[in-house]
Amino acid sequence: MDITFAIIICSDTRTVAEDEAGAALRDLIEGAAWRVVSHAVVRDDAGAIASAIASATDRAQADIVLTCGGTGLSPRDVTPEATAAACDRDVPGIAEAIRAYSLAKTRRAMLSRARCMQRWVRDEAGERTGKLALVINFPGSTKAARECWEAISDQLEHAMKMSAGGGH
Repeated sequence: MDITFAIIICSDTRTVAEDEAGAALRDLIEGAAWRVVSHAVVRDDAGAIASAIASATDRAQADIVLTCGGTGLSPRDVTPEATAAACDRDVPGIAEAIRAYSLAKTRRAMLSRARCMQRWVRDEAGERTGKLALVINFPGSTKAARECWEAISDQLEHAMKMSAGGGH
C-alpha cells in the first residue's frame, strides 16, 4: 500500500537542514517503501502548526502527518492544541500506545501530552473531500521520534485502510 507522509518539525530553533529527527523519520518512512511528500519546520506557535497540518493534508495530500516537538509541559509546547484545532476526530489509542511503549524506555514518557487525531481533507473551497488523514504527534528528539515510529509503524497500513472505509 502506498502511504504518503508529511513531516512537520515544531521548533523555534531548527531549520530543515539541521533537523535530525525529521531526517531520521524520512529514512524510516522510505525504508518501509512509503513516501515523504512534505517536510517543513514551523515555529512553536499554535496557529502556524495548525496551518502547516492543514497544508500537509489539503495541499500536499499527505495520508499521515507526523509532527515532531512541542508535546511537553513547557509553555511553548502547543503542538497538541494546534493538532486539536486542525483536526476533527480523536484517535487516542495511538498516542496511548506510544506512551506505553516509551514508558518502558523512560519514565519521562508520562510527561508527554502528544495526541493522535484524524483530519478530514478539504478541497480549495474548504469542503470535506471524504478522505481522512492521520496526524500523530511525536516528541522532538531524534531518539524519541525513532522509538515512537517503532511503537506504531506496523499498524499504519491498517489504520489507513480503516480510514478509507475498509473493514477490520
